[in-house]
This record gives sequence, structure tokens and C-alpha cells, in this order.
Amino acid sequence: MQTEAVARVLADFEGRWDLQRQIDHTGGQTAQFTGQAVWTPDGHGMIYREAGQLEMTGGPVLQAERMYLWGADLDVCFDDGRFFHRVPAEGGTARHWCDPDSYVVQYDFTRWPAFSTVWDVTGPRKAYRMVSQYSRR
Repeated sequence: MQTEAVARVLADFEGRWDLQRQIDHTGGQTAQFTGQAVWTPDGHGMIYREAGQLEMTGGPVLQAERMYLWGADLDVCFDDGRFFHRVPAEGGTARHWCDPDSYVVQYDFTRWPAFSTVWDVTGPRKAYRMVSQYSRR
């Protein structure tokens, strides 16, 4: 198990990962996501796709998926090419402002080849914490 900070590069993420996510809204509602994340080379970087099942408290189980574009410098863009944030290569904090909401993420690579992200999202329309655990398949 790795305990020191090592700078990650884009190639480190390539492949299939198991993904577990817990979403806790300030109002008390919770949701769990179970699925897979896949980083696939595309000639410009990698395409990140996740797919799985999202279960919200008291609700049906839903199929959920999302896609991002990752660049060689660990820039993450939405699937339409708009910049989202840059992953800190050694782990740490990144931010995204989507007026009027603030997104702050903490990347933790200290358990590589497993890692986690913790998003704290605040604003007049959103208030939740989303913890994602990735483990290499």
C-alpha cells in the first residue's frame, strides 16, 4: 500500500475501475451509486465513462452514466469540451465555479491503485457531499 504522494499521469488511470459512491444531501436525503468507471485512450487524451446503478433513499434503482474528457495534463472537461477542473497530480484540492454553485473536490491517491474523490457542492440550489471510491479491476 502506497502512503507517500506520487504524481499521477494520465496513463495511470487507463482501464476499468470499480466505483462506489455515497451522496449525502444537507437535507438528509442520501443516494448510493455502484458501477464501473473506464478510462479509454481517444487520441487526444482519454474518455472517462462511468455507468452503474443509482439508488436514492425511498426511490427506485436507476441506471446512471456520465462521461468526461481527460487531457494529458489531467484537465477534465465536460463531454461538450467545456473545462471542468484540473486533477492535482499528487492529490489535493481542485475547484469549479458554476454560477451560483461552488464545487470543491479533494483527490486522495495515497492508497494507489485505489483512490477517492470527495466533492463538496454548495450554493443556493445545491448542498451535498459526494464521496467516490475507485479500485482497479
